[in-house]
Amino acid sequence: MPGRIETDRLILETWTPKDAPALYAYAKNPNVGPNAGWKPHADVRESKRIIKTIFSAKDTWKIVWKENGEVIGSIGLDDDRRRPGIPSRELGYSLAEPYWGRGIMTEAGKAVLRYGFENLHLAIISIQTAVSNVRSQSVIRKLGFHPEGMERMCYRIYDGTTVDEYVFSMLRSEWESLYLDPDATSEC
Repeated sequence: MPGRIETDRLILETWTPKDAPALYAYAKNPNVGPNAGWKPHADVRESKRIIKTIFSAKDTWKIVWKENGEVIGSIGLDDDRRRPGIPSRELGYSLAEPYWGRGIMTEAGKAVLRYGFENLHLAIISIQTAVSNVRSQSVIRKLGFHPEGMERMCYRIYDGTTVDEYVFSMLRSEWESLYLDPDATSEC
């Protein structure tokens, strides 16, 4: 995993335990985690544990807003539980609420898709989101993912509720056509 990826407005860097207060600052918001199925962080210790046990073990980056150096989110590629034995990963992300609606996750997502297809040589990248998470569905479509369908009662969230999820994916050839083909006419 690269230590740093830069985009026009963002820096994606490896999480460290010293980032726990920054993670807690946005992950405690009840409008952030529950949309992705995880509970708001209770304290800085919980955020530190998440960094050590989840973020450090995977290709997961903190999202830093270049303008002020603030940690505003997280994005990463996790093992694809639906495609064992295939060069595939699942994209996942979260973003601090004050930064919603600015195209930030689309910008970060493009950089991570590039990393996944060019550096990890993935054949496919997937992403899932709760049927109720309309904001995330918008980002997913802007990135160019294709819908696979809906899985019913497939994901148990932090409070024990089981939810339906929409599943999307992008093949390497689709990414190349969308992002590398100079003749492609796309809003991406």
